[in-house]
Amino acid sequence: MLTPSGRYGRFAMPRPIWTGSISFGLVTIPIRVIAATETHNIQLHQYHDVDQGRIRYQKVCELDGKVLEPEEIGRGYEIARDTVVPVTDEELDNLPLPTARTIEIVAFLPAERIDPIRMADGYYLQAGAPAAEKPYVLLRRALERSSRVAIAQYAWHGRERLGMLRVIDDAIALHSLKWDDEVREPTALAPAPVAVDDEEVDAAVELMETLGRDDISGYTDQYTEAMAALIEAKQEGVEPPRAPREEQPAQVVDLMDALRSSVTKARTARGEGEQATVHEMPGRRKKTTAADTEKTTTTGARKTTPKKTTAKKSTAKKSTARRPRRSA
Repeated sequence: MLTPSGRYGRFAMPRPIWTGSISFGLVTIPIRVIAATETHNIQLHQYHDVDQGRIRYQKVCELDGKVLEPEEIGRGYEIARDTVVPVTDEELDNLPLPTARTIEIVAFLPAERIDPIRMADGYYLQAGAPAAEKPYVLLRRALERSSRVAIAQYAWHGRERLGMLRVIDDAIALHSLKWDDEVREPTALAPAPVAVDDEEVDAAVELMETLGRDDISGYTDQYTEAMAALIEAKQEGVEPPRAPREEQPAQVVDLMDALRSSVTKARTARGEGEQATVHEMPGRRKKTTAADTEKTTTTGARKTTPKKTTAKKSTAKKSTARRPRRSA
């Protein structure tokens, strides 16, 4: 059976991707680095439509047209159109970096001071030898007691990186971080000033509370599952499953109507019943003054206000009724 990883029952144990040590003051902890995540994407290849021949990419020298083997390919930096400074792997390995084989801890700070947008890949650090187990546990317990994370510098794959060490269960994890100049400023993306009243904010908060959860476990990669089902169906010569055709929900123009309808839909999806009611949002109501009463009596301009409010509520119910329910 095709598994989500695209393999037939084959699962490999994680292998270390880097070996070195953690430098913690004068304490050195030999460690092995293991990837903390894995991908289960189903890999598709390119084929010739006529004969199903596999399409492959070859590395060809643009001067003599020769297809090159990996051992014939070097690296270099182009300083002009026809001038390249070659750089060998040995030269890269011997760069004068103190972090070449060491994850050097340089600071400790509260975790909330690290913006999540700076985080990239995650890794687990494993003690590299029996003698490293005690200093490993010492660092882990110190991080737990201090409620802080460690900031470190290290060099992998030809470049120096910034990282954050934190505790996950009984292990120390490493998250690579972006440098300051690698993070773009979002200032230019902010929308122009717009008026949002308290009632709309309260409605949005109620929707957030309705959709609230304690963790993110339980979600599945529906695309990969659907891809696996498609491949199995075609392999067995049966009709592949197709997405059901759903009616487009009625477009709700009013923001408050959209929020209230969303709360009702979310409550229904959580099994709180289709008759879930949406309470009036605790917004700030404008007090009726003597002048307003006199104006209503004289001109009658405010007599239509209750009808407009009733019409809005009716519209919200109609929009909700026309919106198809999503099956569980």
